[in-house]
Amino acid sequence: MTKAENQDDYEEVISTYYEGRGVSSLISLEIDPQRSDEVAGELANYHNVEDVLLVTGEVDMMVKARFKNYDHMKNFLVKEASTLEGVKHVSSMMIITTYKERGKLIEAEAEDDNQ
Repeated sequence: MTKAENQDDYEEVISTYYEGRGVSSLISLEIDPQRSDEVAGELANYHNVEDVLLVTGEVDMMVKARFKNYDHMKNFLVKEASTLEGVKHVSSMMIITTYKERGKLIEAEAEDDNQ
């Protein structure tokens, strides 16, 4: 199986898993440091972007964003964030479960499989 086929399989599994549900993501960006204010400003203009942070370490900037569904997130990464002037590389991590957010503990909703 080729890498492209593996990617297609991955896309199908992820799309099915999130099937129309909202997706939250942590996005890391490698950017041209001289353009950090411009990149941050552009990202902050998106209504679904909650946080934009300039950081130290292996990446330059972190973004937390919420999306309508997996395809919305994918389009944002491929057609928006990665095409901004000064962005060199973009990667993301989908959030599976939030335990604490903005200082508040999040109670897990119990799922009843019998319904």
